[in-house]
Amino acid sequence: MKALPKNLLLLLLAGFTIAACSKKDDAGTLNQDVAIPDAAGNRESVAIGGYPTVELLTSRGRIVIELYDDKAPANVRNFLAYVDSGHYDNTIFHRVVDNLLIQGGSFTPDYRIKAERGFVGSESGNGLRNERGTVAAVRRLNDADSAGSQFFINLVDNPQFDFVSSADAGSRGYTVFGRVVEGMEVLDAVRGVPTKAREGVSEAVPVQPIIIKQAQKQD
Repeated sequence: MKALPKNLLLLLLAGFTIAACSKKDDAGTLNQDVAIPDAAGNRESVAIGGYPTVELLTSRGRIVIELYDDKAPANVRNFLAYVDSGHYDNTIFHRVVDNLLIQGGSFTPDYRIKAERGFVGSESGNGLRNERGTVAAVRRLNDADSAGSQFFINLVDNPQFDFVSSADAGSRGYTVFGRVVEGMEVLDAVRGVPTKAREGVSEAVPVQPIIIKQAQKQD
């Protein structure tokens, strides 16, 4: 199989610091469908099962993420550790690219980067795909085992970010560990916001900050 195009991989890593600048398949256990509207008002079926969920209270609205701890246990544990520590509170979505993704997890509204815990290994071969609404771990370009605190949410289906069986770490895809089950309308409302390049942050920083006020695990 062909390696992922280098320019597409570079998109995810543009402007990162060295520390971060990182459907459920048929065998899964999801068992309940809900309908979530997309940008055009169409309703998409999203499965919800007995998984842990995290609520992001943002300056633009509420987002709920379901975490697939059976498919990406290490990355889910890592994400929840950052949630529990308050790391994501008062951070921003520092990269918004329409028809691609929205990314956050480490920068404060004044563009300082928060310290990270360390790196987590890749679980990109878990059968989960980078489909619209899924949440994946950001990592370095040529190091598949370098996920930190940053994550991205796919605004569209992005098969170019999926796992490819290869010895080349740069082509092993990005680990999907969750899915937005509430709040896609919030993401669709901000996907086309004005952005600008900011050195050391990204090439598509929202002009008006989109702030994660609080991240908390739901009971």
